[in-house]
Amino acid sequence: MPLITANTKGVFVIAVTPFRDDGAIDHASVDSMVDFYFDKGADGLTILGIMGEAPKLTQSEAIEVTRRTLARAGGRPVVVGVSAPGLAAIGELTKAVMDLGAAGVMVAPPSSLRTDDQIAGYYRTVVETIGTEVPLVLQDYPLTTGVQIAPKTLGAIFEAHPSIVMLKHEDWPGLQKISDLRDAEARGRRRVSILCGNGGLFLVEELRRGADGAMTGFAYPEMMVGVCRLSAEGAHDAAQDLFDAYLPLMRYEQQPGAGLAVRKYVLARRGAIASVAQRRPAVPLNAAAIAEVEFLIARQQRKLEALG
Repeated sequence: MPLITANTKGVFVIAVTPFRDDGAIDHASVDSMVDFYFDKGADGLTILGIMGEAPKLTQSEAIEVTRRTLARAGGRPVVVGVSAPGLAAIGELTKAVMDLGAAGVMVAPPSSLRTDDQIAGYYRTVVETIGTEVPLVLQDYPLTTGVQIAPKTLGAIFEAHPSIVMLKHEDWPGLQKISDLRDAEARGRRRVSILCGNGGLFLVEELRRGADGAMTGFAYPEMMVGVCRLSAEGAHDAAQDLFDAYLPLMRYEQQPGAGLAVRKYVLARRGAIASVAQRRPAVPLNAAAIAEVEFLIARQQRKLEALG
């Protein structure tokens, strides 16, 4: 299984975790979901993230989902989220998934961190815990974690720990942060891969600022694949047109609390997973919300047909 590096590019889809209606993991849907994402052009997957309902899984379930995903991925890279309140759990899960063949692991900072020294110290202990041979993704998602990491602090962390090869950039607004990080690299700081989240809402601008791709979970991954390809070709108007066709549904999917239900509904509708079920506590879609999603999907299809 290939490892991620500081030069990794493309679309790593944040995968949902499929459940049956009774709350058990749906192993058959793990297979169909992996097939779906790669059939739509994904370069890799990221599992057990926030939208993968990782906190609702036991450690043994997390390992089993990883094993099943890696087996189905057929040698393509899979990053595993291993964030946890304690370093012991991070270390244990990291060893298990890397032994299974993961391409790297992702860790978000705990919400208790407040100062630059605390943030830098935390990632120093993470690297010490998991080992310098493990490729690490630093997840910068202040809207969820509450931890603000300035570009200067990120740069210091990157310089101190070469095994941190990727930033999952989810600051909002955060476009200037991408520019600042790339400017620092132009002045001599080592390069890191930057893949962006936030449901892809700012993907066009992020790519033009220097991002290497997307690491997020919109239910139409082919949009992100197409936008990344067109942007790399310099076809920025075409990339924007493609992005615009999907934007209303992307916006709808970004609702706090309801977003995962929307994503799972669309993925089930597209045949990627068998059930829309989430593990409790969960916020299901009601009939009015489903009607709104169907309306947006229909409009999206008409826009795509107009694009040809």
